[in-house]
Amino acid sequence: MDRKKEAIKALVITGLSGAGKTQAANCLEDLGYFCVDNLPPALIPKFTELSSQSEGVKHVAFVVDVRGGRFFNDLSRALEELATQGVNYNILFLEAGDNVLIRRFKESRRRHPLQQNKALPEAIKLEKEMLEELRGQADTIIDTTNLNVHQLKEELVRLYSEGEEGLITVTVFSFGFKFGLPLDSDLVFDVRFLPNPKYVDELSHQTGDDPGVINYVMEPRLTRSFLRRLMYFLKFLLPHYVKEGKSNLVMAIGCTGGQHRSVVVADYVGRAVREMGYRTIIKHRDLEKYRDSGV
Repeated sequence: MDRKKEAIKALVITGLSGAGKTQAANCLEDLGYFCVDNLPPALIPKFTELSSQSEGVKHVAFVVDVRGGRFFNDLSRALEELATQGVNYNILFLEAGDNVLIRRFKESRRRHPLQQNKALPEAIKLEKEMLEELRGQADTIIDTTNLNVHQLKEELVRLYSEGEEGLITVTVFSFGFKFGLPLDSDLVFDVRFLPNPKYVDELSHQTGDDPGVINYVMEPRLTRSFLRRLMYFLKFLLPHYVKEGKSNLVMAIGCTGGQHRSVVVADYVGRAVREMGYRTIIKHRDLEKYRDSGV
């Protein structure tokens, strides 16, 4: 068996309709799982084999439930085939109390997949009977009766995040106010109060990537004081975003043109956030305008 196939991990997400399988898949996707909803079970072994040969895919998750109709009966055979292939798989089973499931279906105005001509309580009872054996095979059972979406996410992070700081990805990018305020930002910091290299002849046509500009922006006590306070603020703020279940945070840092100060500060903040253990992306929205124009 090749090394990639040994490294692949598969998770089967199943359970009662309305118990939170879709929310679980969304959370696992944020944790780096390649998730597929309602895939016919017979295709799971082949899909897992193909995933093991794809670079960067180490975790796959399949939402499998009674929506698959007669195909659902193929699940046991598919799991046996995974075991034969040597794939490390687990079964996550989600359930909830009848009253809660009924309330959720009424609130969403969706039909239970087994309802057809049955009353909703009958459909839930039938589904429980169909899934009884699979529930007994589950590695993890989560009762979502008293869990909201954020609490379910916290539990899944605890079980499947493999020690990561959190599932949040922080995007830090620089921009120029004269080109417009970024619409997708969660936090905006204006650094136009810092000394501007634009008014220094030898730095005016350089960018925040150049050592001279970096030194000019970072050297003043004002800059160091600001960054110290900003990082203290982020150390307080980011864990609370994680706790609330936020998976992406966009932090925009702006100066007049997005050429000097915002670039330097965004690079510094992005590196510092990454060193704190968070997945971090650093972008410079308007920097190419100056590179392309040659000014």
